Amino acid sequence: MQKAHSGDTSWMLMSTALVVMMTTPGLAMFYGGLAQAPNVLSTVMQSFSIMCIVSFLWFAMGYSFAFAEGSVIVGNSSKFWLAHMDGHRVKDDSEKLFMVYQMTFAVISAAIICGSFAERMRFSAMLVFVAIWHLLVYCPVAHWAWGPGGFLHAAGCLDFAGGDVVHVSAGVTGLVASMLVGKRRSLSLGQELTPHNALLVFLGASLLWVGWFGFNAGSSFAADDVAINAMAATQMSGACGGLTWMIVEWVYAKKPSVVGIVSGSISGLVVVTPSCGYIDQTGAVCIGALGGLACFFSIQLKHVLGYDDALDAFGMHGIGGVLGCILTGFFANKHVSGKEEINGAFYGKPSQIYIQLYGVVVISVYCAVMTFLILKPLDLTLGIGIRCSPEEESQGLDISQHGESLIVDASLLGSPKVVPPLLSALVMVLLVLLVR
Repeated sequence: MQKAHSGDTSWMLMSTALVVMMTTPGLAMFYGGLAQAPNVLSTVMQSFSIMCIVSFLWFAMGYSFAFAEGSVIVGNSSKFWLAHMDGHRVKDDSEKLFMVYQMTFAVISAAIICGSFAERMRFSAMLVFVAIWHLLVYCPVAHWAWGPGGFLHAAGCLDFAGGDVVHVSAGVTGLVASMLVGKRRSLSLGQELTPHNALLVFLGASLLWVGWFGFNAGSSFAADDVAINAMAATQMSGACGGLTWMIVEWVYAKKPSVVGIVSGSISGLVVVTPSCGYIDQTGAVCIGALGGLACFFSIQLKHVLGYDDALDAFGMHGIGGVLGCILTGFFANKHVSGKEEINGAFYGKPSQIYIQLYGVVVISVYCAVMTFLILKPLDLTLGIGIRCSPEEESQGLDISQHGESLIVDASLLGSPKVVPPLLSALVMVLLVLLVR
C-alpha cells in the first residue's frame, strides 16, 4: 500500500469526522428540538439507528454500487465488503478513506428524509425503508453524479458536494414519503406546531454549520485552494441565508426568532452545497440570500397544498437543493474551479443551466417513483402498515415505539425487560469459544 500525502490525509480524516458529527448529534438535535415533546427520543433514535444500518450496508454493498466500475447506471459487485481496495488512490488519499468519507454522505442523506414523516411512521418500517432506499436509490444516484462512468457526470452536470445526490434526493423522497404516510392526526390544515425546544434546535444547527465545512470543503479531497474557496463560500452563504430569513421573518411576523435565523442559515448552506467549489464570494452571497428567501416561502407550501412535511425536510433540503443546483449553472466560474469546462451562464456558458436542470429532473423523478415503489408495497406487506396506530401516535412515539420518554414518570413505563441470567451466561461462553 502506498503512503498517502500526510496533509491531504489529515484534512480528509478531519472532514470525515465533521460530517459524522452532522448526523449525530447535529441533525439529531436539530430535528429533536423541532419535534413535539412526546416524540423527541424517537426522532433522535431514527438518526442514530440510520447511522448504524447505513454504515453497515455501505461497507457491505453500497460503496461498490456507487463507486465501483460498472455501467452508466450503477457500479458492479467488485468492491463488495471492501474488496480490491489496497493501493488505489483518490487524489492523494487512500481509497478506503474516500470510502469512509462518502459513507457519511450516505448516512446523512437517509437521516434527512426522516424529518418529513417524523412523529407518525413505525420505527420498524422506517428501518426497512431506509435500507432499501439506500441500496436502490442513493447508491445509483451517487454513481450517476460522482461514480466512474456515471451518465450525469459524463453529461457535465455539476455537483461539488451533494446538492443533487444528497439534498434533492432526500428532499424529494421525504415529500413523497410524507404524502404516502399521511398527515399527523393532531395537525389541522394551516397549523404550525411550535418546536418543543428552540435551544436544542440552535445547538443542532450550530453543529451542522461546523460540520458543513467538512461536507463542502472536504469534497475537494485535498487541503488545497479549492477547499479554502469552498470553506469561504460555505461560511458566506450560510451567513447570508440566516440574515435574509431573519429580515423576511421580521417583516412578516414582526419578530425575528431563533428557529427562524438558524433555519435560514441551514437553507443557505444547503443551497451552496453543489456550487461551493466553483463560485466566488459574490456568487456565495447571492446564492445564500436567494436560498434563505426561497426556503422561507417554500416551507409555507405545505399549508397551501395540504401535505405534512413535519420538520421541513422537503422545504429546506428539497427546494434548497433544486435551487442550488440550478444556480450553479449561473454562478460556476472557471477562474475559481481552474477548469475550462466548469463555467456557468454568467461567465459565458449558458448551456450549463440546461445541464443542471437535466440532472435535477432526472434525480427528482427517479427518487419520487422509487420511493413510491418501495413504500407502497411495504405498507401492504408489513401487516400492520408503515404508520403508527391512532393510539400509538396519541401516546407519542417515544413510549409507543421505544418504551421511554423525556416527559413521563419512569414508573409509568413499566419494568424494564431483563435478559435471563442463563441466556447471558450462554452467550458469554459462545463468545469465549469463538475467540479461542
